[in-house]
Amino acid sequence: MQSAFRVAGEAYLRLTSAIGPIPLTLLVSLIAVTAIAWAFTLYQPLAMGASTSSAMGEMEGMAMEDMAMDGMSGGWSFAGLLVFVTVWTIMMVAMMLPAAAPMILIFAAAQARRDQHVAVPTWIFISGYILVWAGAGLGAYALDQAFTELWSSHPSSAAVSWAPLALGIALILAGLYQFTPLKHVCLRQCRSPWGFVAQYWREGRAGAVNMGVRHGLYCLGCCWALFAVLTAIGMMSIAWMLSLTLVVFAEKVIPFGLRISAAVGLALIALGLLIASGALQLPWRA
Repeated sequence: MQSAFRVAGEAYLRLTSAIGPIPLTLLVSLIAVTAIAWAFTLYQPLAMGASTSSAMGEMEGMAMEDMAMDGMSGGWSFAGLLVFVTVWTIMMVAMMLPAAAPMILIFAAAQARRDQHVAVPTWIFISGYILVWAGAGLGAYALDQAFTELWSSHPSSAAVSWAPLALGIALILAGLYQFTPLKHVCLRQCRSPWGFVAQYWREGRAGAVNMGVRHGLYCLGCCWALFAVLTAIGMMSIAWMLSLTLVVFAEKVIPFGLRISAAVGLALIALGLLIASGALQLPWRA
């Protein structure tokens, strides 16, 4: 235990020496919020899977896929919208804060150099960032309901025949988006936190909201196609949630992010072709 605290302390000292002063409480709270969001995000599909297993026993296949799909989609309603956007926002906190952490910490370091009050403006910045992703949840809800209605309006046999083609096309389009100028512009902004802070710095709490929303829009422009695929496949897919979290983190934080983005694009196109052609089976909205 002591060695773990020592390693964490050394990592904190290296971080502050690299980018500037950061309150330890802010760093701990950021980690805690991310962990809580992940706990909630993973609890939903795991609890749903456990209840499905106890209720259905050994029944598999389409019946279980339908139950997974119905877990988040209960038809168009204001209450359904609120539930969906709430779950979506928490999921975005879990999946996006790790990749946004460099920008958040550099904002905090820049704030610390200007003002002794750091935590509140930084969390205002984060709130502006999350607000953008919460707004994106409105579009995700419409897309989710459209997919659900399209699926339920066809007999199971017909839906099974066109679903791979639809999913394959979605994957191919998401892969092609990885090579567009808009993707590259947004990704460069996300990968250059110091440049972003220098270019868009605004003083005060209103400025923190402005910067958070602006960074959130760049982030949305960078990643919207990936999350459209997640919505099409099914938001309760743990494997896809974890995979996309790693992809987003790699694109934004790891060196050679543009090359990683291109590799992801090629992989999505190849996967889409395999699924659309029927050469690879992938559970639809599972």
